[in-house]
Amino acid sequence: MNTNTSIPATQNEDWGFWGTMQDKAPAAWAIALPAIAQITGCAPDAVRAFLDSRHGRHFADEVQNHLYLGKGLEQAVQAATQKWMGWSIGRHTAKDYGIPRGLPYLTGFVIHCEISEEQLAD
Repeated sequence: MNTNTSIPATQNEDWGFWGTMQDKAPAAWAIALPAIAQITGCAPDAVRAFLDSRHGRHFADEVQNHLYLGKGLEQAVQAATQKWMGWSIGRHTAKDYGIPRGLPYLTGFVIHCEISEEQLAD
């Protein structure tokens, strides 16, 4: 289990999670990154790669949906996290992204984004 509590800064202020959350981005980032790291067991840098990606933008859309329903920011992030962990990677997504079928959706995409970022760095 990941025990690192440092929160890496976004590398994508215009798009991804940060750009979608707009004025709520600093507070939402400080809540979402450690929450996702804890529930997925992934490293903070892997979660940062996910949140900075287009998948992070979709995760932010889910947070925004819960904010619209009247939840506070922490509750909205928690609800989005639980929803994404409740889904699992299906056959089509496994084929398209190479993520093992059956993994929780959030875990799968955090790992996928970490691997994708590492491949770009090589």
